[in-house]
Amino acid sequence: MKVLLLSKYPRMGASSRLRSLQYLPALADEGIEVTVSSLFDDEYLRELYEKGRRSKVRSAILYLKRLAVLLTVFRYDVVWIEKEIFPYFPAIFERLLSLVGVKYVVDYDDAIFHNYDLAGNRWIRTLLGRKIDTVMSHAVCVIAGNDYLADRARTAGAKRVEVIPTVVDHTRYFQAAHSGVEQLVIGWIGSPSTQGYVVDIQDALRAVFDKTGARLMLVGATNDITDELAGIPVEVVAWSEELEAEYIAKMDVGIMPLVGGPWEKGKCGYKLIQYMASGVPVVASPVGVNVEIVDGCGCGRLAQSTDEWAASLMDVLTDHKVRGEFGCAGRQAVENRYSLQRQAPVLAAILKSATR
Repeated sequence: MKVLLLSKYPRMGASSRLRSLQYLPALADEGIEVTVSSLFDDEYLRELYEKGRRSKVRSAILYLKRLAVLLTVFRYDVVWIEKEIFPYFPAIFERLLSLVGVKYVVDYDDAIFHNYDLAGNRWIRTLLGRKIDTVMSHAVCVIAGNDYLADRARTAGAKRVEVIPTVVDHTRYFQAAHSGVEQLVIGWIGSPSTQGYVVDIQDALRAVFDKTGARLMLVGATNDITDELAGIPVEVVAWSEELEAEYIAKMDVGIMPLVGGPWEKGKCGYKLIQYMASGVPVVASPVGVNVEIVDGCGCGRLAQSTDEWAASLMDVLTDHKVRGEFGCAGRQAVENRYSLQRQAPVLAAILKSATR
């Protein structure tokens, strides 16, 4: 079976790496040959992460390259699309694929439909507000990372909707033994686009650090975040795929603060899954899938207000037994549900059935 994967990014982009690229070896074992064509490249991502901007000229060139790739779709049994073919462009090409009989599966791990239907620009809302609904309705299957995204697909009239959570290869993660005498570490992993959520809970963090002498480790944040967290001992570590598991294993508790907006409801809780894979207890905002993961797995605490964040972090940090119980529960949940090994056969079955 031959599949054309139209990913948004190469491995440097977390969404593409986790939702599709990490599955390729397992899919190959199932007899599924995947040809990968990413829309954006590493140079585009570096400019976006380091400078916070996108080159319009480079974007235009990359769009033209993808247009050329679309001329090859008839060589494949199924086209596997990450989110959409062309961001901020009408769903013309998704419609065309359906019209000429090319079957496609589309995957979502974020509520990108809110980029359009809740856009500040009136013209974007008018012209593209229902774009993702169109993409979903023409797909043979919509794969969603959580129920919020799945519900949108069903409302859009998708023919088939399947939920596959964002997962990790749990064999890459190991649980480090903490003696209990080292300086306690509150950890966070993410990207510059989400580091602002940590700043939102700075008062709670400051209160906890004053009482415990702990420190904050931020993996993947920019160095200037230290200016926004004055008075808090912060270590900023550059993210790398090779070292992320090693960094997480140094944490005593992993945090995932969010605000309760529509975009956040579409997130798939990947930070939590990473912490859990290393046996690290979590404290998270009760937003979207976070509630399902934390309450359903018994791997930590949910916190909303500043007082709740401070109390939850104190409870976990000051009780070694509680940290161990939450950590073990989280690791078990990853092995049972949130692992590549569990979900790869599910994805393979979806892709195979898409040809029928």
